[in-house]
Amino acid sequence: MLTSTLLLSNQLPTLQYSSTPERFDETWEAPLATLLGLGRAAGADFIELFLERRNYISSLAEDDAITSISPSLSTGAGVRVFRGKADCYVSTNDLSFSGLKAALEKGLSILGLQLPTAKAFIPEINLELLRDYASKRGKDAWLPVCSSIREMGEILLDGTAHLKQKASHVQSRRATYFRDWQEVLIAASDGTFARDIRLTQSVGFNLLCADGANRTSIGDRAGNTSDANFLRTWDSQQAAEKIAESAGKMLYADYVESGTYPIIMANHFGGVIFHEACGHLLETTQIERNTTPFADKKGEKIAHESLTAWDEGRSENAFGTIDMDDEGMPAQRTLLIEKGVLKNFLADRTGSSRTGHPRTGSGRRQNYTYAAASRMRNTYIDSGEYSNDELFASVDKGIYCKKMGGGSVGATGQFNFSVDEAYLIENGKITKPLKGAILIGEAKEIMNKISMCSQDLEIAPGFCGSVSGSIYTTVGQPHIKVDSITVGGR
Repeated sequence: MLTSTLLLSNQLPTLQYSSTPERFDETWEAPLATLLGLGRAAGADFIELFLERRNYISSLAEDDAITSISPSLSTGAGVRVFRGKADCYVSTNDLSFSGLKAALEKGLSILGLQLPTAKAFIPEINLELLRDYASKRGKDAWLPVCSSIREMGEILLDGTAHLKQKASHVQSRRATYFRDWQEVLIAASDGTFARDIRLTQSVGFNLLCADGANRTSIGDRAGNTSDANFLRTWDSQQAAEKIAESAGKMLYADYVESGTYPIIMANHFGGVIFHEACGHLLETTQIERNTTPFADKKGEKIAHESLTAWDEGRSENAFGTIDMDDEGMPAQRTLLIEKGVLKNFLADRTGSSRTGHPRTGSGRRQNYTYAAASRMRNTYIDSGEYSNDELFASVDKGIYCKKMGGGSVGATGQFNFSVDEAYLIENGKITKPLKGAILIGEAKEIMNKISMCSQDLEIAPGFCGSVSGSIYTTVGQPHIKVDSITVGGR
C-alpha cells in the first residue's frame, strides 16, 4: 500500500496496490491519485481517468421463436490528457496500475510530454471523498434483480403472440429487448472522484403487414433507466394493440401529395426533429467546428416566442437520465430556449474551455473507448398554453404527423424525416390516413414556425450517435403546430 504522499518517480515500480477487482470503490483512490500526480509532474495541465465495467445482453424474437441472444462483457479505462488547448485520449482494457500507467505515458507522449526523471517529485493529488451515487441509491442490487435470459424470452414471445392476435395481413413480427448495466469511476486532477451505476433497458415491436401491393411497417419502443423490474412490468398486450391499430390504418392509406402544408406534430417521439435539427446545434462541439448557425446567438431570438425547450438529466426513469455525467459532474437542468430566446448551450469540459460556455453536466460517451463530448440527455420542447383542439381548429388543410420515422440531418441543421403514420386535416378535423410523407426543412427556419404548443408534453426513448459514440437520450414535446413546412410525397 502507499505509505507516503510524497513520492519520487523512481519509487513507482515498487508500489503495491490492492484495489478491489470486482468493484470500483475507495480502494482505487491511491493508485489513481498517484497516476494523476505523475501526469501533472510530466507537465500536463489536466488529467482525467474514466474506468468502466459493462454487462450487456440483447434478445430478439422473430414470429414464434427466439432467434438471437447476444451477451457482452467489457472492462476498460480511458485516459485524457490536456495541455493548453490541446488534448488527447488513450484507452486500454488493462486496469492494473502498470496498464493504466502505460496508457497515461502514451497520452503524454502524444502531446510532447514525457515521464519525469528518476528523482523527480510526484505532486500529491487530493481527491475528494468518493461521491458514490450507486451506493447512495442502492444501485449495487440492480443487476441480480433484472430478468433472466429465460424470462426475457418468455416475455418477448408473449409479445409476438399478441401481435399475431391483434394484427391482420401480418408478414413478420419482431420483438427486441436489451439490458445495459454499466459501472463507472471517474478521477481527475481537479480532485473529482465519483462512482455510479447505470441500468438502461429497452423493449419494442416491429410489425410488417402486406396485402397485395399494399405494405406497411410500423415500430414502437419503450425505454427506462434505473428500474430493474422494467421488463416484467411492460404491458406487451397494450403495446401490441397500439401498433396493430396503426398498421391497420396505414396499410391501405393513400399517398400524400407533395407540397407546403401547415402540420400538427404529435407529442412523444415527435420531439426527434427538435433533437436532431436544433438540439445538436446547441452542443459546444458544433461551435468548435463552426457548424452551427446559433454560435453567436445567445441572448437572441432564434425561435417562435411560443417555444421553450430544456435539456436535463433528472427526470425519473427517463432514457437519458444520469446522476452524473461521464466527467463526474452532477446532473442538472439546462434551459436551452425560453420563449424563443437562446439561453444556453450544452458544454462538456473541453467545450467549456474552448468556447467559454459553462459546463452543464453534458459530457457523455458510449463507453471507455471514447472521450466525453457535449451531448444531449432528456431534451424536449416544454408544454405550452393551447389545447389540442385549438391546434387542430387552426388548420384548414394540413397534415397530422402522428408517428415519426427515421431521417437524416445535415451539419448545419438541414433535415428530412419520414412520417410512419400521418393523416389529412380538413377544416380542423382529422380525416383520411396518409403514407409516404417526408418532412423537409432547415432548423433556423422551422424553429420560427412552431407557433402553437399544446399542454400534453410526453417524452420517448431514443438513441443518438455523434463524436463520442452512441448514447441513450430522451426526445419529447407536446403536440405542436408548424405553420408551414415542405412535405415530400407523390
